[in-house]
Amino acid sequence: MKNTKFKVIGMSCAACSARVERAVSSLLGVDACEVNLLLGEMTVLGDASSDSVISAVEKAGYGAEIYKEITEEDDSEREAKEQTRSILRRLVFSSALLLVLMYISMGYAMWHFPMPAFLTKTPIPLGIAELALTSLIMVINKHFFVNGVRGIVNLAPNMDTLVSLGSFVSYVYSIILLFKISDNTHSVAHALHGLYFESAAMILVLISLGKMLESIAKGKTTSAIRALMDLTPKTAIVIRDGIETEIPARDIKAGDVFIVKKGVNIACDGVVIDGEISLDESALTGESLPKDATPGSFVYGATTVLSGYAKIRAERVGEKTAIAEIVRMVKEASSSKAPVAKTADKIAGVFVPSVLLLSLVTFTLWAIFGSDISDAVTHAVTVLVISCPCALGLATPVAIMVGTGVGARRGILFKNAASLESAGKIKTVAFDKTGTVTEGKPEVCDVVSYGMDKARLMAIAGAIEEKSEHPLAVAVVNFTKGAENENNVLCEKFEASVGGVKGTVNGEEYYIGNERFILECLSLMPTEDFTRLKASGKTALIMAKKDAVLGVIAISDKIKADSTDAVESLKSLGIKTVMITGDNAFAAKEVAERVGIDTVIADVLPNEKANVIKELKKDGIVAMVGDGINDSVALTEANVGIALSQGADVAMDSADVVLTRGSLFGVVSAVKLGRRTLLNVYENLFWAFSYNVIGIPLAAGVFGVLFGWYLTPMFGAAAMSVSSFLVVMNALRLNLYNPDKKHENKNNSLQNCANLNVRTAINTDNTESIEHVNTNDIKDKERNERMNNVVIKIEGMMCPHCSGRVMSLLTASELVKEADVSHERGDAIVTLNCEATAEAVATLENIITEAGYKVI
Repeated sequence: MKNTKFKVIGMSCAACSARVERAVSSLLGVDACEVNLLLGEMTVLGDASSDSVISAVEKAGYGAEIYKEITEEDDSEREAKEQTRSILRRLVFSSALLLVLMYISMGYAMWHFPMPAFLTKTPIPLGIAELALTSLIMVINKHFFVNGVRGIVNLAPNMDTLVSLGSFVSYVYSIILLFKISDNTHSVAHALHGLYFESAAMILVLISLGKMLESIAKGKTTSAIRALMDLTPKTAIVIRDGIETEIPARDIKAGDVFIVKKGVNIACDGVVIDGEISLDESALTGESLPKDATPGSFVYGATTVLSGYAKIRAERVGEKTAIAEIVRMVKEASSSKAPVAKTADKIAGVFVPSVLLLSLVTFTLWAIFGSDISDAVTHAVTVLVISCPCALGLATPVAIMVGTGVGARRGILFKNAASLESAGKIKTVAFDKTGTVTEGKPEVCDVVSYGMDKARLMAIAGAIEEKSEHPLAVAVVNFTKGAENENNVLCEKFEASVGGVKGTVNGEEYYIGNERFILECLSLMPTEDFTRLKASGKTALIMAKKDAVLGVIAISDKIKADSTDAVESLKSLGIKTVMITGDNAFAAKEVAERVGIDTVIADVLPNEKANVIKELKKDGIVAMVGDGINDSVALTEANVGIALSQGADVAMDSADVVLTRGSLFGVVSAVKLGRRTLLNVYENLFWAFSYNVIGIPLAAGVFGVLFGWYLTPMFGAAAMSVSSFLVVMNALRLNLYNPDKKHENKNNSLQNCANLNVRTAINTDNTESIEHVNTNDIKDKERNERMNNVVIKIEGMMCPHCSGRVMSLLTASELVKEADVSHERGDAIVTLNCEATAEAVATLENIITEAGYKVI
């Protein structure tokens, strides 16, 4: 089964797209077909050959060709611009002729404007002049008649059929009247007043004006895609045979080395091999903060160099770059069809035939019951030209295209229109924990030692764990990395087991592992510190020798800086939050309490996550947010799978939405953007339906009979032109919407997490039993913790060793309960055992200063 995209030529309204969709869908081998009127594109899923699809489109009365991906400005884009220019040329010439026609038909006939005497002796000369001017205008706008007749011949009437028929009926009726008034005894002005030449011409000019405005507005809906494509530079300077050569960026090959400097955009994805640069990745990820890139850093094409100079080795080029993938995703989402559009499509499919029937009925009733046959013609023609199937056809795709473009500019990539619509209806958001709510990078946060200096304890632990590749071992090694090995600590023998490791240092054997490992190897019981640290949600490792426990090393995964605010914002939007994790209940509970998540389901195996999602879906649309391979099944099972871009590729392939920033606030923005886009779609559909429901009876004269409100064909044509234009302009308002603006939440996190529900899921014999644990008094606990928290800005920490040294000194103080020190952030986040008074803070600052660092 393959997915093929085609360019469809000749569609003018929703009736056209519905006709093409029905024709292709009926082919053997076609499983699904979606036609996008806005882009003039068609996506076909199935095994049918391209030739058979093109043939079906041609039999339906339209043209088709295999779609070509846009690289720079290809034929399709030039064709769109030329079409707009062509409409403008027709409009200018038609308007000039129409002004003359209006001067004759209305200026002279109604207001007695000056006119040469030889033309006013009888109605015939001016009538012939009107006929000639109208004929010229009809020739200039002949495409309406060509497309309209083609629609009738192919039994697929469209908007052009309505326009051409309305204009032609007025034209023919006026010619008949012109023959009748050749022996007219009334005044010339009175005789000319009965002609409808100006209506026949005005209809075409007004519709052309509406088409031009619509074309310009539609061009703006693709501005997001064009802006993304324009980020890639046209040329790049590569080094070949030691010589710097400027070549087209599209000619760069994997392995080429090219140079970048301040002010240029990077040509493709690659690795910095020399130099240092600062990058603006906001256009790609939506992240406003600059990123520094040094040798070994991976950089992305289309990002802007703010400062510096570097040589980069090309890794991913052409369609394989991140920006090309983003453009592809945005285009596919824009060309796909949202479920809400199905109703409009069904109506559009029968709209034009229904309008033709209504026009005929209107003519018949007015001919029978009206005072004059001209009234019947007027109302029938007005019904034809006021009806607007385009508004129905454009209501959804323009909003979807603009919405996906807004998301792309902010690092939110919707893979299809259905995911954008579903995002606006989310009732529950389920989060993975590690790498999603947390950073996914375990760090040592507490060290407790018994009878041994902490530095010595960690030096031994680091030497042993250096032999292991376990994530917890990496955390221990990173903590000790850079520390001076004054004691010449070397691991002589090493052995890894399930739950822990053992190693020999200076002839003594040490054990590091979890509770079960220590019990099995040494029969030693955990200490109170171990129990306390584990109960606080941290992963605690025991370090021991054969006869005694030497210490406890606590490791935790740091919560992302914006996770709490993101969860609060989701809850303020009325969305329930759940965390599904394979971690133990203690760790999961601690993270959930700090973040404010409503419900935790812990100890869940990867294959069980999908079952949990199924249960949650019973209460409404569920979004699953994850970043790892173990989340892929759950992402697929959820109504909306949301993947963080730094996650595994399989997770992104399984997801409906990709967040390029890796921030949970992207989830909030996706929901808000989905809701606003859905509202815009409903507004467009409401206008399109209301316009036709009110406009057609008004044109038919129903309101005239009841209230005396009548409409002429000219005003009907103007209303039709404005209708489609307003739909497109309403969709363009989405460009002004900023989903990243933080939601004002009156309920703080203390209130939000007051009644956390923790559930431990244990799968035995493929059955799930859930133990409920309700936690109380979290509000008071969180308030006290916040009163005891201190953030100290530190200058001079250059490496993990520096942050480890500061952390050891701080945690050694009786004032300190725990400390989180980071040289990357340049600060220490300290939780005290008492209230954070000025005296307590001064003591902490003295400890840091005495260690050789500067407190800011």
